[in-house]
Amino acid sequence: MNKKHILIACGTGVATSTVVCMRVKEELEKNNIPATVEQCKVAELPSKIHGADLVVTTTAYESDDIPVIRALSFLTGIGIEEDVQKIVDILS
Repeated sequence: MNKKHILIACGTGVATSTVVCMRVKEELEKNNIPATVEQCKVAELPSKIHGADLVVTTTAYESDDIPVIRALSFLTGIGIEEDVQKIVDILS
């Protein structure tokens, strides 16, 4: 399997994206999906999105180029299984 590139974005690229980044990395390891995970601000996404396979964000963002998952579940714990499955399905 090719190594995937995932962008994790929040408003400032610091607080909530750090929490989501750690959880996404854990789930990728559990599912044996090799990936580079990069944190950034939502405002940086247009310049970073080229070459990415998936965007996981804690705020509203849309892209016609690649899949975007709004994953508040990684912060709240509610619906996390569904979001993890979406990530696995997209990257598999």
